Amino acid sequence: MDHFIRIYHEEAVAYHAMIAREDVDQQVRGALVDNGALQAQRLLDLGTGTGRIPLLLHADIPHIVAFDLHEAMLREHQRQRALVNGQWPLLQGDMRYLPFTNAEFDLVTAGWALGHFCGWYGDNWLAEMHHVLTEMRRVVQPGGQVIIMETLSTGSLEPRPPTPELARYYAWLEGDWGFQRRELQTD
Repeated sequence: MDHFIRIYHEEAVAYHAMIAREDVDQQVRGALVDNGALQAQRLLDLGTGTGRIPLLLHADIPHIVAFDLHEAMLREHQRQRALVNGQWPLLQGDMRYLPFTNAEFDLVTAGWALGHFCGWYGDNWLAEMHHVLTEMRRVVQPGGQVIIMETLSTGSLEPRPPTPELARYYAWLEGDWGFQRRELQTD
């Protein structure tokens, strides 16, 4: 079993405790604010995990839907949501096949989630990732935003993709899909 899958199935509480200590300077929230994310009325957060993005934005965006594959992560997300008196729905499912109508959201985010496809789907990651990005674009309104957040170095002072696979994935997002990179230091 992939070590991330094991963590997401068995260590959701510990995972949230770890990420809760990151980004003490609110760099992620600041970048989302700068990108105009707080103008959104309907947010879909894919690979929501224990709720990092909804917990950052719940006071500003009236309608949030949190979507994740892993039940244990959603259970911890539910616990974290209750601590802030949040009411947004938590849905379990596969982000390659979203159960939403076209143009239902004006902001779709995926934080630290899509890069796993490089390891989980081996040589087929590109085709599987294409499904996800097509779905993200389908459910976002014209003029809405799709924001993908990923790790750009771990254990290094210089920002660079942590693996060759992630380097190819990041280049594909920027080259084939037109995403623009913005680097943040969150440690």
